[in-house]
Amino acid sequence: MKTLVLLLIVLMSSCSYNLNAQLLNEAKNALGQNSTGFSETEAADGIKEALVNGTGNSVNLVSVENGYFGNQEIKIPFPPEAKEMDSKLRSIGMGKQVDQMVLSINRAAEDASKDAKDIFIDAIKNMSVMDAINIVKGKNDAATKYLEKNTSPQLNQKFRPVIKTSLDKVEATKHWEELIKAYNRIPFVRKMNPNLTEYVTGKAIDGLFIMIAREEEKIRKDPLARTSDLLKKVFGN
Repeated sequence: MKTLVLLLIVLMSSCSYNLNAQLLNEAKNALGQNSTGFSETEAADGIKEALVNGTGNSVNLVSVENGYFGNQEIKIPFPPEAKEMDSKLRSIGMGKQVDQMVLSINRAAEDASKDAKDIFIDAIKNMSVMDAINIVKGKNDAATKYLEKNTSPQLNQKFRPVIKTSLDKVEATKHWEELIKAYNRIPFVRKMNPNLTEYVTGKAIDGLFIMIAREEEKIRKDPLARTSDLLKKVFGN
C-alpha cells in the first residue's frame, strides 16, 4: 500500500497544479492513515481499555492481604521524617510495636485501595482522542504518567478519608498515638507528631501508580497480555 501511494505521488508531477495538490493531499492522508494501522477512535478505545485493564489488575493486586506489605517495591515503611523516632523507640525495647505499626499502615493501604478502581475509571472516561493517540505513540509508561498527572489531586482528595477510615479500622491510628506518646516522653528528644493519614495516603497512591506502570508495560511488550482484538491491533503495531 505504501509503495503504491508513493508511486502515485511521483506520477502526479505530470498533472495540473490544482489536481496535483488535491491528489498529493489525498496521498499523504492515505499514507498517514495506513502507517499506524488503526483509526483515531480505535486508538482512544484501545488505550482506555488498556488503562481500565491495567488499573483493575493493579487494584486487585494491592487490595488483598500483603498486597502492599508483601511487595518490597511498594511496601510502606515507617515515616522517613520519624526515622529518629523509629530508632529511639527500638532502643527502649519497643521494636515489636514499631513493626506492628508498619504492618497496620500497610493493611490500611490494602483496605483503602479497594475503592480506587472507580476513581481511575472516571478519569479514563474523560480522556480525549488526541491524548490517547499521544499515549499509544509514547513511552512504556505514557498512559500511567497521563493518569498520574490528571488524577492525583482528585485521587488524593477522595482517597484521604478512605485511608483515615481504614487506619482506624485496622487500629493503625491507635498504634500511632501510643508510639507518639511513648516517644515524646523520652527525655531530650524533639517532640513530633507526623500526619499519618497524609503520609499513608501519599504512599498508597504512589504504590498504585507503580503497579499500574507495570501493567501498562506488560500490555505494550507482552502479546499475551493483550486480551482483546482491539488491544492486539493498537499495541501490536
